[in-house]
Amino acid sequence: MIGAEVKRKEDPRLITGRGAYVPNVHLPNMHHVGFVRSPLAHANIVSINTSAALAVPGVVAVFTGEDLKNSYDLMPQGAVKEGTRPRAHYPLSVGRVRHVGEAIVAIVATSAQAAADGVAAVEVDYDPLPAVVDMMAALQPDAPQLHADAPGNVEHEMGRKAGDIDAAFANAHKVVKARMANQRLLGMPMETRATVAAPDPWTGGLTVHTSTQAPHFMRRDMAKILNLDENSVRVIAPDVGGGFGLKIGIFPEDAVLGALALRLNIPLKWVEGRIEHATATTHGRAQITDIEAAIDANGKVQGLKMQVYADIGAYPIATDVPDLTVLMAIGTYDITHLRAEVKTVFTNTTPVAAYRGAGRPEAAFYLERLMDLIADELALDPAQVRLNNFIAPEQFPYHSATGLHYDSGNYAGALNKALAVSRYAELRAEQARRRAAGDKTLLGVGIGCFVEMCGFGPFESAQVRVEPSGTVTVTTGISPHGQGGATTFSQILADELGVGFDKITVKYGDTSQTPQGIGTMGSRSIVVGGSALVRAAGKVRRKAMQIAAHMLEASVDDIVLQDGAYMVKGVPSKRLSLAEIASKAYTDSLPDDMDPGLEAHDFFKPPELVYPFGAHVAVVEVDSETGKTKLREYYSVDDCGPRISPNLAAGQIHGGLAQGIAQALLEEANYDENGNLMSGTFMDYAVPRAETFPMFTLDQTVTPTPNNPLGVKGIGEAATIGSTPSVANAVIDALNHLGITHLDIPMKPEKVWKAALGK
Repeated sequence: MIGAEVKRKEDPRLITGRGAYVPNVHLPNMHHVGFVRSPLAHANIVSINTSAALAVPGVVAVFTGEDLKNSYDLMPQGAVKEGTRPRAHYPLSVGRVRHVGEAIVAIVATSAQAAADGVAAVEVDYDPLPAVVDMMAALQPDAPQLHADAPGNVEHEMGRKAGDIDAAFANAHKVVKARMANQRLLGMPMETRATVAAPDPWTGGLTVHTSTQAPHFMRRDMAKILNLDENSVRVIAPDVGGGFGLKIGIFPEDAVLGALALRLNIPLKWVEGRIEHATATTHGRAQITDIEAAIDANGKVQGLKMQVYADIGAYPIATDVPDLTVLMAIGTYDITHLRAEVKTVFTNTTPVAAYRGAGRPEAAFYLERLMDLIADELALDPAQVRLNNFIAPEQFPYHSATGLHYDSGNYAGALNKALAVSRYAELRAEQARRRAAGDKTLLGVGIGCFVEMCGFGPFESAQVRVEPSGTVTVTTGISPHGQGGATTFSQILADELGVGFDKITVKYGDTSQTPQGIGTMGSRSIVVGGSALVRAAGKVRRKAMQIAAHMLEASVDDIVLQDGAYMVKGVPSKRLSLAEIASKAYTDSLPDDMDPGLEAHDFFKPPELVYPFGAHVAVVEVDSETGKTKLREYYSVDDCGPRISPNLAAGQIHGGLAQGIAQALLEEANYDENGNLMSGTFMDYAVPRAETFPMFTLDQTVTPTPNNPLGVKGIGEAATIGSTPSVANAVIDALNHLGITHLDIPMKPEKVWKAALGK
C-alpha cells in the first residue's frame, strides 16, 4: 500500500456534509461570547462603560480585563524576565492596547447575535498614543516604544557567521546587492478559529473543543494559564478547516473562554468572524532583507551577506520564525563565507508568527531572486548560474555555513529534470522570437530552487491496537487539518501488519484518547508521526509473529509476513491472517511466558531534521499595456523521498503552489499610518481563484533520508517555498529586456504596468 494511489479515507464523510467542526458543537445551556476590540493601534484605556451592554436583551454578563485579572495568568508567550514579563499581556488587555483588534472586553450572551449587540453597546474611552506601523520607522531613535524592556523596539537579534567574509568581498569579481521584501500575509484558512469551553464536573477542569493544529500544546497552555493540572483539561480538535501554522498555539480568546466557563459554570462558544481573523489572528512573512553577494566571473557566490529585518507585530508569539530564515540563508548553494543576521522588531500591528513554510519561503525568495540578479549582471542563463552554485550530491551529508546538517540531496538532478519537463530551451527560443517581433504580450520564464528544513521534534507518538476481530485502531499525537493523516497512516500500517486498508481506524485530536504528542506543523506528520507509527507497528508485528509461531508450531525465526499473511518460510500452506492471530491473542491459549493482547505504544525522536528540496519553472505572459500577468504554465519537480500516498502528496503540492503563487501575484496585508488594517476583508485582500492557475505539471526525484525508518521528507510546505520566487522571477524575466531587474512582490498589474512604461 505504501506508494499506492488510493482515495482519501476522510473524504466521503467531509464531502457529504458529515464533518464535525467546532461551530457544530452544541451543549446544554451553552452561551456565546463576543469581544470588544480596540479600534486604535496604540492607546491607554481610560475607562470602560458597560452599562448599556448589560441592558441588551440576551446579554448575561460583561467582563473587562480588570475583572478577569485574577482569573488567569499572563499569556504564556514572550516571557523574557521572570516575575515581570513586561512584553506579555493579559488575555483581555489591561491598561493599554498595542494593535487594532486587540481584545479588551468579553460579552457573554444567550446567542451569538445578542453577544454582537452587546459588543456594539460598550463604550470605551481611550487616550491615543503615537503608533509606529512601519518596521524600519520603529527602529529609529525617536520611534514610539511598545515595551519597556525592548529599547529601540528590538525583540531580539540572531546571526550566523562562517569563513572569511571580508576577504571574499575584497577579492570578488563583482558584487551584487539588493533590498527585497516579503510582504505581510493573512492566513485566511477556510475555517476561522473557534472555541467551545465547558466545565468538566469530573475533574473540576475543562473540556475544550477548538480548531487547533496541536491539541496537546493547547492543553498544556490552557492548564498553565488557568493554573489547572494538565489532566483536568481535555482538548478536542474535531475536523479543522485548515491552519497553515496560524492555529498552533493558544490565543487570548481561548484563555478567556476557559476562565469564564469555570467562573460561570456554563459552556461557552466563540466563533471568529472574518474581520476578527484579519486583525486578531497572527499574520505571516513581513520581512525586509538586504542581501549582498561576492561573485566570480562564472557567477559562483564566494561570499554572502544577509541582513533580515522581521516585523513581529505588537507581541512576541513565535519570534523564532525569522531565525529560520537565517538558518536557511545558503539554501541549495555551496556558500562557505557568510554573515547572516536577523533583527526582530515590534510594531503596532497584529503579531506575526508561523505561516506555511515559516521562515523558509523568505530565505528561498531572497536567494532565488539573487541568482537571477547574478545572471543579469553577468549576462548568463539563470539556470546555469544555479548549476554553478549547487551543493554537489557527493558533498552530502552537508554541513552548512549556518550550522545545519543537510541529510541528502541532488539539487542539480531536480533542476535538470525541471528544465527537461518544462522544455526550457524551447521556452527561451519562443521568448526570443516574440521579443524580436515586438510582441506586446511579454513572455517570462522563472526558476525557483529550494531546500527546506522540516520534520521537527522533539518527538511524536503512536499507539497501535489490533482488536480481537483483527481490525486495527491507531491513535496518534499528530492532529491533521486537511493533510489526510488517516489515509497515509492506514497505508503504512497495511504494509507493516498485513491488514486490510479498510480495516484500519485512525484516531487523533483528543488529548483524552491519544498519546502525548506535538501535533501537525512543520511538515512533520509522516516524517515524525509516521516513524512513530512504524516503531509501534514493529512491536505489534513481532508479537504477532511470536503468536503465529506458537499456533503453527514453528520457530519464530521462520515466520515471515508475506502477501498479507504470517507464514512459515518456504511453506506457503502454513499461513495465518492477522485476524486469526488476534483471535488467539486475547485468549488464555497463549504460552505461559507471553502476555495477552496485541498492541503497542511508541515514540520517535528524530536524530536530525530532514531537508526536502525541489526545482520549479513558471511561465507567464504579461500584457505590457495593462500590467496583467497570466500564469500560462507551471512545472514542479519536488523531492520528498519516497511518497507514501502520491495522491495526497499531489494535493499538498497543489495547495502549496496556490499559496506561493498568490504571494507572488496577489496577496498583501496593508496598514495605514495610524495602524488601521486596510485589507481586512475579501473585498480588500486578494486571495486567488481557480482561474488564477493553469493545470500544474508535477514531477519528482526521489532521494531518501537516512534520518527516519521510512526514508521520507516533508511535502506540506515545499511547493509554497518554491513557487513564490519562481513566479516573481518569471514576471521580472518578462520585463528584463526593458532594463528591469527587480520588483517587490506582489506583482500587481499597476506595479508591473508602471515598470513596463518606465515610470
